[in-house]
Amino acid sequence: MFSISREEFRRDLQTLYDRGYRPITVAQLLDKDFSAVPVGMSPVVFTFDDSSPGQFSYVERNGELEIDSSTAVGIWLDFEKQHPDWKGRATFCVLPGAEAGHAFFGDKPQYRGQKNEWRHRKVRWLADNGFELCNHTLWHAQLSKYPDAFVVEQIARGQLAIDSAAPNYKVRTFALPQGLWPKNRELAWKGSWTDRRGKTTSYDYETVLQVAGGPSRSPFDPEFDKRSLTRVIAFGKSVRETLDKLDANKTRFVWDGNSPGSSTP
Repeated sequence: MFSISREEFRRDLQTLYDRGYRPITVAQLLDKDFSAVPVGMSPVVFTFDDSSPGQFSYVERNGELEIDSSTAVGIWLDFEKQHPDWKGRATFCVLPGAEAGHAFFGDKPQYRGQKNEWRHRKVRWLADNGFELCNHTLWHAQLSKYPDAFVVEQIARGQLAIDSAAPNYKVRTFALPQGLWPKNRELAWKGSWTDRRGKTTSYDYETVLQVAGGPSRSPFDPEFDKRSLTRVIAFGKSVRETLDKLDANKTRFVWDGNSPGSSTP
């Protein structure tokens, strides 16, 4: 698991903003929807894996819930207040049944004071405020180790939990835990699972997120693989180094309003 400090996260946000990047979701990338990106600037896709309480927590004051300003979502909202053209567009790849506080951003008081009844509220808030929900399995199982029946159950139950928290939300993106593919790779995109009562839950995703691999190509590039996207792990100096490399190689995708580009982080 990779994590960065609050100061590093704020620094990365400011670096991207100052260098002319504006956020979009994975779904917007797939749709070639750059309506939130001013002409002459570049899109950047933020993905948050594992639904930790450090990403999104509530604090209760006088009986009212407020978003903890020290979490990733709180820092993002504060940055948005200071920079109104930086919108709430990022993709959260969530776990509904994981341990150690990773069940929909924390489910017990020892995890930043979170309560179990707040879990679905957080997921709905993200869906209602422009952020994208992505399935990351039920509890972060290493899919390469298990038979097909287990794989589809892990993914389908993750899908089912998201639907319970945000009914009728269409999940389009799946993130591989630790970047490990199931033995039958097609099950990462599509499958179905039937529970003991005979109820079947199906999933059919447009894209699968790998854990790393570098910046994705532009969706206008003929070599763009819509079904499988690589990512850059924001750790240490990786964000700045990636931006420097894109500029040095002249492979940075700059939105001109209607024409294809080359690559986008």
